[in-house]
Amino acid sequence: MTADNSNPNTQNAVANPEIQSRFRYWQTRTILLTMIGYALYYFVRKNFSMAMPGMETDLGISKTNLGIYLTLNGVIYGVSRFVNGIFADRCNARLYMATGLALCALSNFAFGFGVDIASWISGQPSGPGFTNVLILFLGMTWLVNGALQGTGFPPCARLLTHWIPPRELATKMSVWNTSHSIGAGLVVILCGYIMNHMGEGAHHTGAWRWCFWIPAGIAMVGSIMLFVFLRDTPSSVGLPELEGTTVKLKKKVEKSAEYRAFLREKVFGNPLIWILGFANFFVYIVRFSVLDWGPTLLKQSKGVSLAHAGWMVALFEIAGIAGMLVAGWATDRFLKGRAHRTCVFCMLGATICAVLLWMIPSGASSWMLFAVLCATGFFIYGPQALIGIAAANQATKKAAATANGLTGIFGYASTAVSGVGFGYVAQHYGWDNAYIAIIGMAVVGTGVFMLMWNAKADGYEEKTAAN
Repeated sequence: MTADNSNPNTQNAVANPEIQSRFRYWQTRTILLTMIGYALYYFVRKNFSMAMPGMETDLGISKTNLGIYLTLNGVIYGVSRFVNGIFADRCNARLYMATGLALCALSNFAFGFGVDIASWISGQPSGPGFTNVLILFLGMTWLVNGALQGTGFPPCARLLTHWIPPRELATKMSVWNTSHSIGAGLVVILCGYIMNHMGEGAHHTGAWRWCFWIPAGIAMVGSIMLFVFLRDTPSSVGLPELEGTTVKLKKKVEKSAEYRAFLREKVFGNPLIWILGFANFFVYIVRFSVLDWGPTLLKQSKGVSLAHAGWMVALFEIAGIAGMLVAGWATDRFLKGRAHRTCVFCMLGATICAVLLWMIPSGASSWMLFAVLCATGFFIYGPQALIGIAAANQATKKAAATANGLTGIFGYASTAVSGVGFGYVAQHYGWDNAYIAIIGMAVVGTGVFMLMWNAKADGYEEKTAAN
């Protein structure tokens, strides 16, 4: 197949309405299915934040220990996303994503049964021995879940860059990126309801366990859906493969030696990918500080009920959807695909919002908190989405998953700060100092994005010149 007829956007393909129609159908179907699938990955990861207050009350686990769980899960997830990115670039994305989601669901079932398993292992339902086994088992199970979560984004990056041409990637992938917020927003609402209406007794003892079981059941159904309805590349459904607008890569680039050289050039030896990774570190600190600690932070520092805190965090995510869509549209419409420039403006907005959130006193109007949290979500989710888009465009579609895996390591290494670091500061130095730390990270993140102000939008033109 020649380069001219391998692109549904070339003259040959444009002249064939049937191919164009089928391509649009499968492109839309792929975007929607991967959005649903990735949202369900969040169902079995971000359920932990709503379960934390219940675990602290029922099990006596400290904020520092809960922060350790968050950090372990995040760090191992970052490493796993990188490793899985290398494999996902060369594997069937449908099987990869569906299997990974099913395994994540199983790890959540095991976490919910942690008390029973710890009782069986220790031979006692309570006491120091039981507590030690329980804390160890829960930590190891959530560590395993973090490793399995790394199977989520890499196959999506592969799929999207095979179905969406580079000049449309910022807009359409920003739409896809709403899956993060949809999944996180829905699961905090669901788990907020669970924490307030399930469990035993007036204090709903044990309700936190259902925060793992119910989302896990939903995710298991979703994994079956992905296996049945998702497909891999255009050629897997009899359509011509999509090429970059100006790029013609060698047909045998997948050969091991040549592929490794390609990765060195476009990913590991590309300074822009590394700068994007450092920027991702600071973006994720701000994002996860609100997403993971939001319910506890709002309850203890602002006097908000847990039910209302769940809705506030959900609205933070919903506003993030609008932020991602606006950021993607603005990048393509006004900045000619230079996503890193959009990120500078977004991080400035997020920094201002962090200052305002800190200044709002405890017991203040809920509407004020709603407004500031929504604005924070609007601004911080722009960079969260655009970093992946920028990395994919710089690395080209042949290494999109690997590049996103590398930037993902930095993003989830941030949990060393947003997880155990944030929990330790809040527990020992108070919430005010925790807020100040978030503000400082947002300021530094803005500066890192500024380093890329003059960078090109993508790496395709450079590859063409090299050939």
